[in-house]
Amino acid sequence: MGGRRKAFVTLGGIPLLQHALGPFLEHPSVQSVVVALAAEDADDPPAWLRNLDPRLRIVPGGETRLHSVQAALEALEPTVTWVLVHDAARPLVTRDIIDRCVEALEHGEGVVAGWPVADTLKEVGVDRRVVASPDRSRLWGAQTPQVFPLQQLAEAYRQAVQDGVSATDDAEVYCRWGGTVRMVKGSPWNLKVTYSEDLAVAEHLRAGVHELECGG
Repeated sequence: MGGRRKAFVTLGGIPLLQHALGPFLEHPSVQSVVVALAAEDADDPPAWLRNLDPRLRIVPGGETRLHSVQAALEALEPTVTWVLVHDAARPLVTRDIIDRCVEALEHGEGVVAGWPVADTLKEVGVDRRVVASPDRSRLWGAQTPQVFPLQQLAEAYRQAVQDGVSATDDAEVYCRWGGTVRMVKGSPWNLKVTYSEDLAVAEHLRAGVHELECGG
């Protein structure tokens, strides 16, 4: 993103983080919301974020994603039993996606929004030569939100941080701890904004294309 703080980059004049928070703050089941920010931003968050919702708390993140999520988990209200972890970089999340994740919850099992892979995938070596072609019929791209029982996810994160492991999403941490995870359909429009070019795509989707929600 050219060195910009991704969470505060605007889409249609509104920060990505605010877009991402909206459907969760509007959901009737959400009791507590915690945002992990870089330490300097957590110390002096923008006014729009401080005043967004009384359920919202802001905590300083850590050196890695693991440390940041762990800090957020520890700051949730003690009455919370299930937690939805979401990336600020996914500003097009919808109520329908959240509902499908929540409806799929079973005791002790995690739920991840995702979408079946359409491209043919290639595994390559360090020299970029193809070494394998995985069967795409069994492959999904993981999105967020990812939903887990809070106590079990918090324990999984404590163990992961203690062991110094790395992981790119919460499901990986949960499975490493021994949990099981179910995949449910998110949306092909639940874009992750990674590069500056993604903003143009997100703007197009925000204008209406993402409303073409697919079945769960």
